[in-house]
Amino acid sequence: MIWKKFLPLVPVLLLTGCASQFTRLTPLEQPRNPNNLYPVEVQFNSPEQAMRPDSVKAYVQVEGQLYPLRPEPMVENRWEGFVPVSPTSDGTEFRFKFDYLYNAFGSEPKPASASSPLYELKVIGQ
Repeated sequence: MIWKKFLPLVPVLLLTGCASQFTRLTPLEQPRNPNNLYPVEVQFNSPEQAMRPDSVKAYVQVEGQLYPLRPEPMVENRWEGFVPVSPTSDGTEFRFKFDYLYNAFGSEPKPASASSPLYELKVIGQ
C-alpha cells in the first residue's frame, strides 16, 4: 500500500531522469566576418546511464540543414562547429542535435536523439 503514495511521483521522476542538458558556450551576437561562418560551442550532458558515449554524433541545425560538430580535443562533452549566415542576412536561428545509441535490455543498442532549444544568432556590423 505504500507504493500508492509514490505512484503520482513516477511521471515526474521519469521526466527528470532522462532530461539532457545543453549549455551554449558562445554569444548570440557576433560581428560580421568575411567567410559568413560563425563559431558555436555547446556542452552536452545526459544523465542517461545507458548512453554509449562512443556513439555520439553532434550537429548544429540551421534552416533544416544539419552541419556536423566536432568534439573539443581537451574537454569532455564539449562540441564546436560553425553556423552559416547569408551575407545579406542579419542573423539566423539554430539548434543543437545529438544522435546516440543507448544500451537496451536483451537487445542490440537502440538509437536516440536529443535537441536543444532554438537559439537566435544575430550578426552585427556592416
